[in-house]
Amino acid sequence: MEKFISYPISVLYYLCFGLTLVIFHPIQWFCFNVFGYQAHKKSVDYLNFFLVKCTNILGTRYTFENRDTIPKNAPIIFVSNHQSMYDIIGIIWYLRRFHAKFVSKIELGKGIPSVSYNLRHGGSILIDRKDSKQAIPMIKGLSEYIEKHKRSAVIFPEGTRSKDGKPKDFAQSGLKILCKYAPSAFVVPITINNSWKMVKFGAFPMGLGNHLQFIIHEAIPVSEFTFEELIVKTEKAVTQSIKI
Repeated sequence: MEKFISYPISVLYYLCFGLTLVIFHPIQWFCFNVFGYQAHKKSVDYLNFFLVKCTNILGTRYTFENRDTIPKNAPIIFVSNHQSMYDIIGIIWYLRRFHAKFVSKIELGKGIPSVSYNLRHGGSILIDRKDSKQAIPMIKGLSEYIEKHKRSAVIFPEGTRSKDGKPKDFAQSGLKILCKYAPSAFVVPITINNSWKMVKFGAFPMGLGNHLQFIIHEAIPVSEFTFEELIVKTEKAVTQSIKI
């Protein structure tokens, strides 16, 4: 029944979602080229605000727990499980004060209005998963960037989205580089629940009435642990709160 009801609602949702991407593409371009980083960052924040509002058409709700525990005026490495693209719009809007930059796959760098432009110009990095040599210096550069500007990087160490919410094993290499070159950073684990249900039928129709839960766990200072200790603590924090 949910799938049947979702067809007309999903059409309306995709219309609003697509229009938002198209409208904000020139807004981003103007802000970036005329006013620079801060204006562009604001345009991206409000792009994602409206994308979140578009998902409200589907009855989607968002809850972020423990936001006030995230350290301020320090570089942050957000480490999260990954269930759908709705993880990303939630993080950008609700954690906007931390200037989140993403480690993204290179395929997203072109062809998607607003999204591709932001990934290319907003400080995120695009890596080729088939070329590890290319990825290392780019992740190193992102580490140095967040260390210098006290901003944040977001990494999904599972490497790909979980289609049923079940966590995959964490890859360590990207996170290890981030920690090595941002030694004053805090790793902040995030558990995301129910995001996969947005696309449980595939790209169309959409899942309805989902409550996306983002649980922010205790920050882990990079400088106080070996990487082996840190990855164990981080993976445990993320995975133990996943609800299937």
